[in-house]
Amino acid sequence: MRKNVFVFALAVITLFVIGAFTVSLPQPAHAAKVTPPPVPDGMAQVPPGNTAFLVGHAVGTQNYICLPCPNPITPNAAMCPAPFAFTLFTPQATLFRDNDKQIITHFFSPNLSPIPPEVVGTIRATWQDSRDTSTVWAKVHQPNGAVTVDRNAIAWLLLDVVGARNGPTGGDTLTDTTFVQRFNTSGGLAPSTGCSSSTDVGNEAFVPYTADYFFYKKAAENDADDGN
Repeated sequence: MRKNVFVFALAVITLFVIGAFTVSLPQPAHAAKVTPPPVPDGMAQVPPGNTAFLVGHAVGTQNYICLPCPNPITPNAAMCPAPFAFTLFTPQATLFRDNDKQIITHFFSPNLSPIPPEVVGTIRATWQDSRDTSTVWAKVHQPNGAVTVDRNAIAWLLLDVVGARNGPTGGDTLTDTTFVQRFNTSGGLAPSTGCSSSTDVGNEAFVPYTADYFFYKKAAENDADDGN
């Protein structure tokens, strides 16, 4: 009798453990649909056949240095508002999901994998996945890749990906990216003072900003008709 009770108890415990384990198993993840805001008037659209797959909310700074203008960073004299001007030398930002989980780091770096071919080493806007270090480089789309929506904030942008590289262990979270949009910006403009003479050359300014970055990739065939 005691043996039967023991066997029964063991069976109940086994079923309980199996049931608990089954309940606690992670359920398949379903990627939330990424819906960018409407593109403002005068700004280029992401070409059909591409779909947004990831969004990151950036918090960081736009980093400027006072230089004579024109200069190697801004060689076009037409872009110089004065003989001396604050010139962007890199953004420095961290991108987060809605749950505040860090997902991407944003900065400038040399393009190490040109797609399509360009001079390897050209400094480009860069996004690097925080987990697998897959990386993409991009440049502002031409024409109409930038538009000022708020005069107190940096422009909204459409950027063409010109380079991509897997992480050192094969990570590829970002390497299928074809376009990047920078929307919903606040802050980040170069200072209006502190760079007006030769004595100001070398002054730096780290200006806080926020923005949303939307990442696109080629749409699957069944999504092609809905491409953004």
